[in-house]
Amino acid sequence: MATRPFDFRNTAGRTLSGALETGAAFPGTWAVFVHCFTCDKTSLAATRISRALAGLGIGVLRFDFTGLGESEGEFGTGLSGDAADVACAVRAMAAAGMPPGLLIGHSFGGAAVLAAAGALETVVAVAVIGTPFDAEHVLAHVGPQLDGVGPGRRIPVSIAGRSFELGADFVDDLRSHNQGDRIAGLGRALLILHSPVDDIVSIDNAAAIFQAAHHPKSFVSLDQASHLLTGKADSDYAAAVIAAWASRFVSGVPVGTGEAPAPAEGLRVEETRAGAFQVRVTTESGSFFADEPVSVGGLGSGPTPYDLLSAGLGACTAMTCRLYADRKGWPLDRVVVEVGHVAKTASAPDRFTRRIGFEGSLDETQQARLFEMADRCPVHRTLTESATVETERLGPGASKEGVPDRPEDHRDRMEDQCRAQDHPS
Repeated sequence: MATRPFDFRNTAGRTLSGALETGAAFPGTWAVFVHCFTCDKTSLAATRISRALAGLGIGVLRFDFTGLGESEGEFGTGLSGDAADVACAVRAMAAAGMPPGLLIGHSFGGAAVLAAAGALETVVAVAVIGTPFDAEHVLAHVGPQLDGVGPGRRIPVSIAGRSFELGADFVDDLRSHNQGDRIAGLGRALLILHSPVDDIVSIDNAAAIFQAAHHPKSFVSLDQASHLLTGKADSDYAAAVIAAWASRFVSGVPVGTGEAPAPAEGLRVEETRAGAFQVRVTTESGSFFADEPVSVGGLGSGPTPYDLLSAGLGACTAMTCRLYADRKGWPLDRVVVEVGHVAKTASAPDRFTRRIGFEGSLDETQQARLFEMADRCPVHRTLTESATVETERLGPGASKEGVPDRPEDHRDRMEDQCRAQDHPS
């Protein structure tokens, strides 16, 4: 599972901390998960649902609201501030080439999602979990502690065993919102998930949200789940339902697979539009990301192109030496290859440095022969002898000259080099 940082700025210029879940395969679409009141992005529901969705082909950003978790700023700006943070998260994702089509909100995070979604162009679907119909619902838990607080003052408030500072402005903000009208005018597909035994936000809230919303809208019961979805099975179920439901409304690869079709021949490299450089490499055996380091503007999500070239040399070296030793019946336990690359200069070509270790009870003659085999591995010969690159336009009518590599071709070339070493001309 791939998780990487994704920080962005709120409307006040404060840095909000996010974690981007992309899974092992290429995300077909993107989403933002919004955590519950006074929680943060590390909550069980946020982490488990985001990672489960990533495994199903939906890349997910989970982030800390202003003043919570690792985010800067002061907590307690009310629903207005939370909705603004959601909008900033969506726009930061879109600017990075990952426009979210789906918003997911848990508890009061669902209220923030409902408040923000209508103004976000990329968002076409919204899922809320254990969400209150009215923003003032929170006051049932903190309102009595704020009675009599004058304008501009903030006092310590205990919520679920944690201490925060809130003031009258927080109460005033919550009372200023008409969530019923917002839900009625949402204009997005809506999924409501709620537990009938939720003792924090009663199931009546789900009924009110469903009644206020227009179609397309759906309701799914979370049966015996707790409000915080502390059971992993409940989080996994919620993620599976959200993914299946979202596939009807959010564009992208079929949700539930996260897979791209295998290339017709060779391999395929395609931009993901996540970050400045990230690409997805797809072969017959699977796919992975290639990228550049964060220090040069990439996301650091995979090997660089020269890492891949070096890896090809190292892998071919180890495989060729293994094949030769096994043919000879030599006691080679393991091959270790380290490869470095130095870029060309005006006076010198590119240089690959290769360090090889052979583990096992090999004598000096056997080790010397294996070092000779390293220089005969097919990728070594490709890099040091002659190769050409032919470029053509991709698409219908493209030339099909030449025969692409078959899966067995590399092994055949290694076999050829082993035979040639045994019987030099």
